[in-house]
Amino acid sequence: MTTSAAQPPVIAIDGPAASGKGTIAYNIATTLGYHYLDSGALYRVVALRALEHDVGAGDAAALATLALDVDVSFRAGRALLGGRSVGDALRTEAVSAAASRIAIHPAVRAALLARQRAFRTPPGLVAEGRDMGTVVFPDASLKVFLTATAEARAERRYKQLIDKGIPANIDGLLRDIRERDLRDSTRAAAPLVPAPDAVLLDTTDLTIAEVTDAVLALHCVRHDPA
Repeated sequence: MTTSAAQPPVIAIDGPAASGKGTIAYNIATTLGYHYLDSGALYRVVALRALEHDVGAGDAAALATLALDVDVSFRAGRALLGGRSVGDALRTEAVSAAASRIAIHPAVRAALLARQRAFRTPPGLVAEGRDMGTVVFPDASLKVFLTATAEARAERRYKQLIDKGIPANIDGLLRDIRERDLRDSTRAAAPLVPAPDAVLLDTTDLTIAEVTDAVLALHCVRHDPA
């Protein structure tokens, strides 16, 4: 599906937890001078606020109300909540796990849909998440679905957390990732699946630079096929 001439182009990068989509999406956005959307951060912000306000992960109505009120922006790849940096808080396993449970609610997803689409401004957008190419931007000019083995993804997440000084257990991370994969892929609302026209890219044995170059090459082919 091609992007409407009236709309700025979108590169949609989807994939499961810790597949590298955040780093790759930010690299692509920086290289092209596009805007950047970490859609998962929106759900994590809702999760963070829910934990702070003692709202249960099963209270769809209250969660949707929180979602409608989030003020999230991105600067240098970091999430800002009302102008305040919350990137480290959003990356804790407690918030990430809560976000996955919150994301199953159609009311929450509906509340965040317009907010995600509002990031689509000139000259273009690189959006990463789990349903960017299937639901949020179905007319994206390029759709890429990144994946990797659960073991490789657990190791990546472990290194990220340790580098930030956050205690982590790799066995627990592997279990959480497998549970999250199952929950994300089987939920009724916008399940984690590649778009029919997405390019699948296994990043298990690839470096960040190799994946970035591969996606940029795909963009060049789609943007300037000649």
